[in-house]
Amino acid sequence: MDAPLTSTDALIRPWRTATLVATLVAAVELVLLVGAAVLLLAKPLAHAVKHHAEAAALAPAVAKMPAAAHVRARRATPAKLARAHTRVLVLNGNGRAGAASAAASKLSALGYRIRGKGNAPRQDYATSVVMYRRGFTGEGERLARDLHVKVVGPLDGLSSSALHGAQLVVVLGAR
Repeated sequence: MDAPLTSTDALIRPWRTATLVATLVAAVELVLLVGAAVLLLAKPLAHAVKHHAEAAALAPAVAKMPAAAHVRARRATPAKLARAHTRVLVLNGNGRAGAASAAASKLSALGYRIRGKGNAPRQDYATSVVMYRRGFTGEGERLARDLHVKVVGPLDGLSSSALHGAQLVVVLGAR
């Protein structure tokens, strides 16, 4: 036969059961909270990681560009010259053989006058860049639209004599 419960045993056993149940409920709540946090933070965290990776990939090209080239003008400046009167220098900055010639052929087919093609001083541009001489902002923006280039800015890093009479310069990058 079982021994009769004393008053102390009656008080201890419900506490033991209640403690185990409370611990189990707390563990389930913790798992649910962690799952909710992962669901809520996963998308913003993924976007932040993607943005950081893109910034790191573009860093070599952007670091060498002028500050004005980082942000494109919100309002398009109208071009003063027709494409047939716009002179362009095409430089290969991605290291792929024949990239400047292919881009020059495309631009020539669009009506631009090609003043020369060759290799850029560096071959590690991550993205293509359109640069323009003073007074040719509209032409530079139009050329960037024609080539689907997102980085446009004033001429930087090239002397006027190196332009061979061109008003615009395209430096071809990996993208």
